[in-house]
Amino acid sequence: MFTSVLIANRGEIALRIIRAAKSAGIRSIAVYSDADKGAPYVRAADEAVHIGPTLASESYLNIDKILAAAKATGAEAIHPGYGFLSERAPFVRAVKEAGLIFIGPTADVMDAMGRKDHARTIAERANVPVTPRFDEDGVTEADYPVLVKAAAGGGGKGMRVVREASQLGPSIDSARREAANSFGDDTLLIEKYVEGGRHIEVQVIADEHGNVVHLFERDCSAQRRHQKVVEEAPAARLSDAVRKTLLDSSVALCREVGYTNAGTVEFLVHGDNAYFLEMNTRLQVEHPVTEDITGIDLVQWQFAVAAGQPLPLSQDEITQSGHAIEVRVYAEDPYSGFLPQAGKALDVVWPADARIEASFERGQAVSTSYDPMLAKIITHGVDRDAARKAMIKALDETAVFGITTNIGFLRALVASEAFAHGDVHTGWLDSDASKALTTKPELPAEAVEAAAKLWAHTTVLPSGDPFGAADSWRSAGDPAPIQIHLIDELGQEYAFDFATEDFAHVGALAMVDSSGVSIAWHGQPWRLNVPDPMRAAHAVAGEADVVSPMPGTVISVTAVEGVTVEAGTVLGVVEAMKMELALKAPYDGVVTVVRAAVGERVGLGDLLFTVEPMEGA
Repeated sequence: MFTSVLIANRGEIALRIIRAAKSAGIRSIAVYSDADKGAPYVRAADEAVHIGPTLASESYLNIDKILAAAKATGAEAIHPGYGFLSERAPFVRAVKEAGLIFIGPTADVMDAMGRKDHARTIAERANVPVTPRFDEDGVTEADYPVLVKAAAGGGGKGMRVVREASQLGPSIDSARREAANSFGDDTLLIEKYVEGGRHIEVQVIADEHGNVVHLFERDCSAQRRHQKVVEEAPAARLSDAVRKTLLDSSVALCREVGYTNAGTVEFLVHGDNAYFLEMNTRLQVEHPVTEDITGIDLVQWQFAVAAGQPLPLSQDEITQSGHAIEVRVYAEDPYSGFLPQAGKALDVVWPADARIEASFERGQAVSTSYDPMLAKIITHGVDRDAARKAMIKALDETAVFGITTNIGFLRALVASEAFAHGDVHTGWLDSDASKALTTKPELPAEAVEAAAKLWAHTTVLPSGDPFGAADSWRSAGDPAPIQIHLIDELGQEYAFDFATEDFAHVGALAMVDSSGVSIAWHGQPWRLNVPDPMRAAHAVAGEADVVSPMPGTVISVTAVEGVTVEAGTVLGVVEAMKMELALKAPYDGVVTVVRAAVGERVGLGDLLFTVEPMEGA
């Protein structure tokens, strides 16, 4: 076994690998950018190296800087985590050429499985079921709907669902342009599109001695825009025949391609049919649910395989117990199209009775420079319903103040009837069926009362000094009630009269400051302020102003001052976390202000354009 490992990653996965290294007696080495100086994972490592500015291309994606850090610290091995350089074959080759151990598959295997067309060919050789494929001029009316997708990439880029012949040509053209821009390769696949399918994946791991095993399957069907939101293991309501097909096919695929170390084989399942999608040649974000049902530390096994050791257990010795569910906590606004968010965490509370994978704490800043995932929360139960109820309880005990997150959305999703019954498929969250979950709930009366009691509790002195308490105390007669007034974000006022005993103990997650209370209720944060007639009203953007809907970078500006535009005309485009959002004119008018410049970083709510209505309009 090697004695030191450098983690070429950041955040919660870096901390996860550091913990595994410490358990194995291996020296851990972290790398960090300017933005991550002092982050929890950096403090937890035995050694840490600064590798550059915040921009990922100048730090976590810079192969030379990663290898220089490894050389400077005497690292013997490199673990890539997931994302960043984890599936880049040139990085694997560079690590090997530097005389270091790469904890993952070989570069040749990564090349073979990294392209969807090549992976499909290998799957066919291994007798793994695949979806029907069509030539561009060979799609008949009976074949629709079909899926056009880029062969060289993922993440939804270069992907189009086509439902009729008239859409095929334009969809191919746009997908090809997007694929070329995103991946430098415009090769496309056209396959049968499976409506209402479930995303089921199999965890595999193989050593250099010919041993290949699976660690059962996971269900990752709860997705929005091809991004996983909730994962669980094992998959519920899966027939024995389909499960056997998935597990046997995954092992066969690994043997066919000569795979080593940990990987995941992904399938689309519809009824009794299963179709190969792709293989991820790395550790997955959702690996903790597999660990929780098998009792196996996957990172420890990765270390052993990379060191040339055989797998610790054979297939017959690997068992599963109970059910595990994982949710991904993101800095995003689920009620505004899941737009990425940024800011500083004023307070963070994680549940006590759940597994928390996070490198995120109070006072930490979140930027749009990296993926918006802040943490993962994992619960385990004797069965699926027990794990689900444990997750609901865990999310009720979770709060992030200061940054908008999806915690309330996650709580509502896991508690929903559709999720409870296992009716969520890959397209469900992007359909009208989930509209209630993506509509911001109304402020609950219970949350308002709890906030009022908390405010009362903090304004009444614990010492009992009657002259310092805000409780309308008087020297004679019955005690006067404590009167509390609060106002919500929409301007609605609330009034309460409390006796002292009413707020002796309030079981709610909240943060009280000099002007009011921030409270988390069922995972959803709310802000209630104490009315202040002396405080000036906050300035708000006028109807003519077009502001940035998210923090990010301006990548396009087409507006010109003095030019007349029609309603819906694109004035510019802002990009953040792989998402592009067009800023459009609110009505017919004249552009009077252009404050945006290509390459400029902007914050949430920054004024970028002003369009004044034309006279007489």
